[in-house]
Amino acid sequence: MSGENGYTYAHAGVDIDAGNALVKRIKPLVKATMRAGADAEIGGFGGLFDLKACGFTDPVLVAANDGVGTKLKVAIEANAHDTVGIDLVAMSVNDLVVQGAEPLFFLDYFATGKLDVGAARTIIAGIAQGCKEAGCALVGGETAEMPGMYAKGDYDLAGFAVGAVERSEALTGAHVAEGDVILGLASTGVHSNGFSLVRKVVERSGLAWDAPAPFVPGKTLAAALLTPTRIYVKSTLAAIKVGGAAQRNIKALAHITGGGLVDNVPRVLPDTLQAEIDGASWELPPVFQWLMKTGGVPVADLIRTFNCGIGMIAVVEPDAEQRVSRVLAEHGETVRRIGRIVRRPRDGEGCILRNVNW
Repeated sequence: MSGENGYTYAHAGVDIDAGNALVKRIKPLVKATMRAGADAEIGGFGGLFDLKACGFTDPVLVAANDGVGTKLKVAIEANAHDTVGIDLVAMSVNDLVVQGAEPLFFLDYFATGKLDVGAARTIIAGIAQGCKEAGCALVGGETAEMPGMYAKGDYDLAGFAVGAVERSEALTGAHVAEGDVILGLASTGVHSNGFSLVRKVVERSGLAWDAPAPFVPGKTLAAALLTPTRIYVKSTLAAIKVGGAAQRNIKALAHITGGGLVDNVPRVLPDTLQAEIDGASWELPPVFQWLMKTGGVPVADLIRTFNCGIGMIAVVEPDAEQRVSRVLAEHGETVRRIGRIVRRPRDGEGCILRNVNW
């Protein structure tokens, strides 16, 4: 068909002009993430990064990708899109730093049924903010308008991060030993895991997203639950490097995501060792107390679904505990000793939580 009775791409639901308008509006946000190795310009077919400009001698690249999960449903239903971009960056860059890697650049994928330029700009502003917090450049991304794939107002996000670490300084967990100390770094809340369960509990509570949050004063329920995932990059990299890499202040890091402490900590330990964690060494934050009480969530499910207040752990030798804790605290982390590394019994689990009286 052609002429007056024909179809255009706009008739099919895709607005190319809106996409171009979005690119123009986000260019200053992207430019603000510029760092050594990348000018953070967008508009080309691919993002360029100059690894040599970063000063690495014998680098190994580390890559990670992730999304935000059904936390996006809370943002969509509450019409609050300013923080989920930070979550998107955090979920990938926190995985990179666990390897000892410095995040270098990030790309995003934003898909929706009908492009709302204002909302999309707000989302990408959050992504740019997350990149600045992590010290990486936003070098590109993709915006996909797909009518018929998403309900009105719905969208999805995915992100991809690349970092690098000197080959000799990569964190593999190989140096973890019996007697090492486990430090816990506080989370900022639920982060970006378990929101299918969170939304079920909210549904049972009967509360609207704009109702006062029962577990934190001065915030709506949506704002409290949308508190973005903490980015641990700059604090942990500083702690790794204090006193020189040869000191190996931090032997292993674990990002506590889906599966909680019990599933994530063993991923960075040798098979012969076990993490013994004292549940009485920190207080379960109010948001998790509320979820457990309101939803009748069993403790075992709480532990396997959420971070329960610990968003990252660091395994350090006893002599390094004070200096690592000091550097982490200087970079804004709330740090506490939560456990130790012991020999793993035959057929034993990789992580045991004791004294859990929540």
